[in-house]
Amino acid sequence: VLTDPFFMCGATLANYLSLPFVFFMRGLPCNLHYVATQCPSPLSYVPRIFTFNSDHMTFFQRVENALISLLELQYCNGVYREALKLSSEVLQRDVSLADLINSASISILRFDFVFEYVRPVMPNMVFVGGINCAQKK
Repeated sequence: VLTDPFFMCGATLANYLSLPFVFFMRGLPCNLHYVATQCPSPLSYVPRIFTFNSDHMTFFQRVENALISLLELQYCNGVYREALKLSSEVLQRDVSLADLINSASISILRFDFVFEYVRPVMPNMVFVGGINCAQKK
């Protein structure tokens, strides 16, 4: 099943039918695409989105980065609350957001690794940069 993980319907359906599934995404809020696949993402090095920090942060920027990471977790739980409730009903067991996302066979990431901060990624994560770019005039 080829699905977008932002809406958890495809992941829920694939789990229900016991089918392998592939995520085709630009990214998930809260770095869930890295968290679910257990990629290292140290807060002292990788800045969070909308902080406008670089990978060379001062102590206070690192503290800000850690606080924003905690807030992102609460934000994501709120955004996906209804989807998780539906998934728990359909699969007839308690599921977490990481349970649904980390069971993907392959994650196709629609951004170029050159523009991301250097970090190790798991073997089932594939970068296909430039797929959403408009033609240059």
